[in-house]
Amino acid sequence: MKPSKFLPVLFLIALIASACAPQAAPTMSAEAVQSTAVAAAFTVVAQTQAAIPTATPLPPTDSPTLTPLPTNTPVALSSQEVTATTAALSAPTTSGNATVDPCSNRQLSSSPAGKPTIIRIANTTKAEVTVSLYLNETASHGECGYRSYVIRKNSDVTISDLVQGCYSLWAWSNNNAVHVNGGGGGCINNDDKWTFEIKEDSIKFVGP
Repeated sequence: MKPSKFLPVLFLIALIASACAPQAAPTMSAEAVQSTAVAAAFTVVAQTQAAIPTATPLPPTDSPTLTPLPTNTPVALSSQEVTATTAALSAPTTSGNATVDPCSNRQLSSSPAGKPTIIRIANTTKAEVTVSLYLNETASHGECGYRSYVIRKNSDVTISDLVQGCYSLWAWSNNNAVHVNGGGGGCINNDDKWTFEIKEDSIKFVGP
């Protein structure tokens, strides 16, 4: 409460004190009456202030904490599972696409085993060419491998030390002026002279 609100109270107390005082007794001076009234008034103020309820502070609350998200825990494999996995990774591939042809880097023998035949390779282009001749593996003797020949333009070569089987040929030019690059092939099943004709972009299997 503000002090200005206690001024009427102080004045009322002063009047009551002066009216109730015995006439025969000695009277208090005005200064004493005023001091007594002021002290009483401040006592009332103090009791009033003490009676006013005070705001009780709320109990402290727990601070929010961050809960970590669950993580994936790796599962330990048993020894048998680890062994099986290692074996699967180290096992060689046996599919047909991944199998390396054992004849791809083998040079064909000068006297291969098998039924003989004669092969003629004719270069019909206007450029000197290199020809790679490849014999696929024969079922009867297991012969396979490759040979290479250089044939001049408009020329041919006859090979008499070959055997019956399936052949693949590829030719390319040694002269940039005339571009030759092509392949072809065929299977031979007798001892006649079989001809392969080199074109600029292919090799034609003509036959005997």
